[in-house]
Amino acid sequence: MSPLDFEIIAAEPCPLGMIMLRQREIATEPEEAIVEIALDHQFLMSSRNTFSERALSSLAIDWHGGQDLRVLVGGLGLGYTAHEALASDRVGRVEVVELAEPVIAWMRDGLMPLSPEICRASTPGGRLRIRQGDVYAELRNAPQARHDLILIDVDHAPDEALGAPNDAFHSEAGVAQAREQLAEGGVLGVWSYHACEPFVAALRSVFAEVEARPLAFFNPVSESQETNWVFLARG
Repeated sequence: MSPLDFEIIAAEPCPLGMIMLRQREIATEPEEAIVEIALDHQFLMSSRNTFSERALSSLAIDWHGGQDLRVLVGGLGLGYTAHEALASDRVGRVEVVELAEPVIAWMRDGLMPLSPEICRASTPGGRLRIRQGDVYAELRNAPQARHDLILIDVDHAPDEALGAPNDAFHSEAGVAQAREQLAEGGVLGVWSYHACEPFVAALRSVFAEVEARPLAFFNPVSESQETNWVFLARG
């Protein structure tokens, strides 16, 4: 199998299109199988490059500074953002909202690299709850409960959403609605694969403090240096 070839493990329709779980190998590391999620064959995420997904959690937790944090994660994906949050002893509870039901089923059925850890954490009485839903739609509604952290990893970038309805979240009005869902001192964190000044401007119009953090890493699949971004806002 060449670096560009992959094997489709599962593929099912979801509200955004055909969501796929696939596997590939790297010629230099044939012993390591890489698991990916794609949408209509468009790459979304990989188990080989998880640095920025984990950083979304760790940076937001560090920036908040509190204890017993209530964390809402938009997008389960391969589970690395939720897993990183659960690794912190400062996090009391993590709730994940995932739009694509197949992704939840693949995690539950043991097809993901983190399936054992995520499933253990989501047993009754555990610190993790995963449910199907549209996190953006929920953030537009009146808050049912306030969160210390809201972490969003749903779209490629604020200006490159996976679905047209998602665009509303990345506006000034959208992030203002998200701010209403935060407890005092709460932090909003948003992942992106590139910088986006209009989104930073929208955040600064609503929040007192905003940071855009570049996250550089080497991608062995493309054999190139890449940079993802995490946007953080509070106050």
